[in-house]
Amino acid sequence: KGLNSRNLMKTYLLFESAFGIALFEANTDGAVVQDEKNILEMARFGKMVKLTAFSPFKMPENALAQINDLANGILGEDMINFLRTNLPKPSKGEATFQVGCGDPKLGAAVQETLGVPCVCDETTQELFRGIRFHLPNFFPQLALTDMEKAQLALAHAYSRTKVKFDVNSMDNMVKQAVFLFDQLDKDINKMSMRAKEWYGGHFPELARMVDDNITYAKLICFIKNRSSLTDESLAGLEEITKDGAKALEILQTARISMGFDLSEMDMQHVVQFAQRVVDMSAYREKLRTYLTTKMNTVAPNLSALVGVLVGARLVSHAGSLTNLSKFPASTVQILGAEKALFRALKTKSNTPKYGLIFHSSFVGKAAAKNKGRISRYLANKCAMCSRIDSFGENPTQVYGEMMHEQVEERLRFYEEGVTPRKNLVVMREAAKKIAEAALAAAAEAPAADAAATPKKEHKKKRRATASTDEVLAAAASEAPATPAAEEAAPAPAEGEKKKKKKKARVEAEPVAE
Repeated sequence: KGLNSRNLMKTYLLFESAFGIALFEANTDGAVVQDEKNILEMARFGKMVKLTAFSPFKMPENALAQINDLANGILGEDMINFLRTNLPKPSKGEATFQVGCGDPKLGAAVQETLGVPCVCDETTQELFRGIRFHLPNFFPQLALTDMEKAQLALAHAYSRTKVKFDVNSMDNMVKQAVFLFDQLDKDINKMSMRAKEWYGGHFPELARMVDDNITYAKLICFIKNRSSLTDESLAGLEEITKDGAKALEILQTARISMGFDLSEMDMQHVVQFAQRVVDMSAYREKLRTYLTTKMNTVAPNLSALVGVLVGARLVSHAGSLTNLSKFPASTVQILGAEKALFRALKTKSNTPKYGLIFHSSFVGKAAAKNKGRISRYLANKCAMCSRIDSFGENPTQVYGEMMHEQVEERLRFYEEGVTPRKNLVVMREAAKKIAEAALAAAAEAPAADAAATPKKEHKKKRRATASTDEVLAAAASEAPATPAAEEAAPAPAEGEKKKKKKKARVEAEPVAE
């Protein structure tokens, strides 16, 4: 309900800014607010809206905490105390006023906490627009530049907090890595085709003998000018191709090749280009290792189920692992095939059976008639694994490995008719494995502590022995010497006699006192 439907009730506007919290009293209705002059002219707007209370922020940290609470729809302690202090108290348990809020979430929190009716409609939004427009007139003690600085500082602090404490930071690393991996695949293929066309004029037969693009680029860097190949080059060719017969064939074909000669400058550019392809391929392998490590940390069960690349593409397409865990299995099944889905809905044809999970090995193994069935089953397991990875407390790959076995059993059931295990049995086995692993880890910890304890006891024993020896030596020195011992003991030096006399004199002084 809007302000115009509650003309008998007072309306207080709760205004949040970068420098404090303010409460305004509004005396108007919706018809008056619709006139633009009443909003833009301070003489008219000042009669409709009056400042009732204002609570400035003492520190920038208070402003940041307040905006974080507002963003999450939470009513902070400062806001609750401010409203309870400045709002009128309800008479007979019913409020005779309402609070206008700029955010519906904030209004719901105020109504739930304080029991005060709240409103958030077009009329309140227009009033808030007028307050922001005439803000320097309501707070003449604050300069306009100070307000702008406070807003800018709060915006920077809020953005910095959001970026620093982003819960999806690890997911973003996976997204960027898989994007770069796919881009490298395309670039390497294009550059390899260009290298074949460029070097093919000099050695056209090489492309027929070598199918792999990276091996072809490595051979360009090794061979360079085909006329430079000798019998001594056979070992290097065999190391690159991993095939002695093929290396011998390349050597023999290079001697009778029908290609034209390249100048030294042209050959230098071709070799540099081929070396770039080799370097990109090496970096691609490093990126795959990095992506595997990240996925084992972010989504270990999903990686164990469908593989690192397919799992990373699912997370990337969904936006984050949390978003993927919220998707139903039917959405996960066609994730990545949105264009085909909407085209099918528009033309009223058959919808797609799979999206990104088509690249999984399970869908490739299945027969044509079973691809849709296995993709639906696989999507179900992917949804379960993503939820375990997203909301599980202890990261583990046990559930993903067990579900991987389940998909293999289901595929065998479709192909051979072998009955798979029930899901309840498999999950119990997974829970048992996790419990056994936890017990083994707990047993290893006391063993490590026990191994370290004897050393400490040995050190304590040695220290005790040393202290006992010191006590015995001190007691022996204080005991009266026998005549035989006095005769056997050597006469002390003059310096030692003086020290002993001085020490005895110092010890005797407190006694005399």
